[in-house]
Amino acid sequence: MNDACIGAIDQGTTGTRFVLFDAEGRPLAAAYREHRQLYPQPGWVEHDPEEIWQNTLAVMQEALAEAGLRPGRLRAVGITNQRETVVAWDAATGKALHPAIVWQDRRTAGRCRELAEAGHAEMLRARTGLPVDPYFSATKMEWLLRGSEAVCAAAAAGRARFGTVDAWLAFRLTGAHVTDPTNASRTLLFDLRRLRWDPELLALFGIEEEMLPEVVPSVASDLDLVVSDGLPATGTPVRGILGDRPASHAAT
Repeated sequence: MNDACIGAIDQGTTGTRFVLFDAEGRPLAAAYREHRQLYPQPGWVEHDPEEIWQNTLAVMQEALAEAGLRPGRLRAVGITNQRETVVAWDAATGKALHPAIVWQDRRTAGRCRELAEAGHAEMLRARTGLPVDPYFSATKMEWLLRGSEAVCAAAAAGRARFGTVDAWLAFRLTGAHVTDPTNASRTLLFDLRRLRWDPELLALFGIEEEMLPEVVPSVASDLDLVVSDGLPATGTPVRGILGDRPASHAAT
């Protein structure tokens, strides 16, 4: 009998869940933890990336313990996540440099108006398929580069890294700086026709390509990503990354 199973990290706006499924797709065990919603100013919404990371470790450990898996039974882990939310971290230390700016955050509304008034809206929609709106990630990254001393210092030293929450978790789990097209396409920086970061858009927002994750297939058996030693599910390959909305459609 096939006793292999897979694990899914579901990192959402209000909390983080880890679910283990058997080979027939039946849930074996699950754990969930909420994280704080931070509102430092009107219209601003933030999360603590380190709290999300610690919660991810906790729910993985709890579900794995509940299932009592034999060694080798967990064959793969996947990540699904809240989209557009931006995390900035230091590539050398792996530590977050600023609270995550959440997808609902409106602090860059004025900047979006400036971009539209300067005539960039049509070009941005043509390249990315998206309107100019604070909802998306690019102006959040731009704000961090301008408004956070820690991010500015790390950028000057060549150590600043950005990503949506999938990239943050993948980096902490495996050491790799990667994302997938379903998340990259929500940043206002991803060329939908060429399926790559757009150099002109990066220049518009003052973002270096080295700051951004490599875009890899959403699901692939040959992704070179493995959970690092000392973490729950050590040695397990990460085989999938999907934004939460596309993941929900794929599951139906």
